[in-house]
Amino acid sequence: MKLTLIAYAVLPGAPETEISVAGDILTIDGVALDLSDLEDGGEVLFEADAGEDIPFVGPVTRQGGEIQATLRFGFDARSADPIQPAGPVVVTATNGPIPDPIRRIAQETPA
Repeated sequence: MKLTLIAYAVLPGAPETEISVAGDILTIDGVALDLSDLEDGGEVLFEADAGEDIPFVGPVTRQGGEIQATLRFGFDARSADPIQPAGPVVVTATNGPIPDPIRRIAQETPA
């Protein structure tokens, strides 16, 4: 699964985004979305109900067998490194939690 993460700062005390992948199942903040029925070349657009906030930016697609999605990723700015990437962070995952793009960038930067 190829995920493009667009980071944004949440209000103090608000929960940070948690994302994990298990095959074709994408779990965002504890809500599992089974995307196994998404055919190659297909797309699905998740729409919010009144008052609901969804993390997706645009449709979720499957191209060449790989699911692709763009998500907003909320983080607590008080614990993030002050030097951040200029744009979205792209990660590819098959199983397990998606690393926090804000703190991961800070850890990979040479001292």
